Amino acid sequence: MTYQTLLVEHQNGIVTLTINRPDKLNALSELVLSELKDLLTELAATSSGIRGMVVTGAGDRAFIAGADIARMGEMTPEEGAAFSQLGQAVPRLLEALPFPVIACVHGYALGGGCEMAMGCDYIFATETAVFGQPEVSLGLIPGFGGCVRLLRLVGPGRAKEIIYTGRNVKADEALRIGLVNRVFATKQDMMAGALESLGLVATKSPVAVSVCKQIINELEGKTTSEQMRVENAGFYRVFGSEDKREGTAAFLAKRKPTFPGK
Repeated sequence: MTYQTLLVEHQNGIVTLTINRPDKLNALSELVLSELKDLLTELAATSSGIRGMVVTGAGDRAFIAGADIARMGEMTPEEGAAFSQLGQAVPRLLEALPFPVIACVHGYALGGGCEMAMGCDYIFATETAVFGQPEVSLGLIPGFGGCVRLLRLVGPGRAKEIIYTGRNVKADEALRIGLVNRVFATKQDMMAGALESLGLVATKSPVAVSVCKQIINELEGKTTSEQMRVENAGFYRVFGSEDKREGTAAFLAKRKPTFPGK
């Protein structure tokens, strides 16, 4: 499928997804969100052989600078709610993919851009990266899952302060508070680091990695006993897999495993 606002590259089992609106700082219009929704739905349905994905933005100035403010300025409350639902759907699709997704952030990741990054499994950034949820400055609130995911990543006190003030969070602070996993000097270094990380993932059992992702995503809001049951159910599932048989056999034979992904 051909997309107007996205570039999609498949290489060695890794998908690189680039939001391609550099002249608009890769801002999230309804078209961008619709195309992302279509692409992610397709990837989820045809995920065999995919071991991971990198999400980034075109150009040097922004990952995603935010949502389309001009369009939001003319929306009715009903249209705004529909736009929010579309914006919420995309990070949820990222979370539901059966393989790891790394956000590679350079430049601005504000508003919807920060929310898209937080929908990924983890975030790499360059030293020039700037995060934030500035919606209150526009008389708006984070509407693509920002309140939910920022709370989850940095805790209630930090999430409230960042959202209430609408201030920018630079890469060094983002790393310190747990919003970002690693910071790199350049975009090239960051992309290489993401591919290295996913390359390491690719040496592991696809079934086990996928089940781990599902388990972690299911744990929020459950009691400890409920969380243990979720983990135990996942443990049961991997025990019936061909990957488990290959992995344990390879360990005992002192050889590298060749996981079938089944």
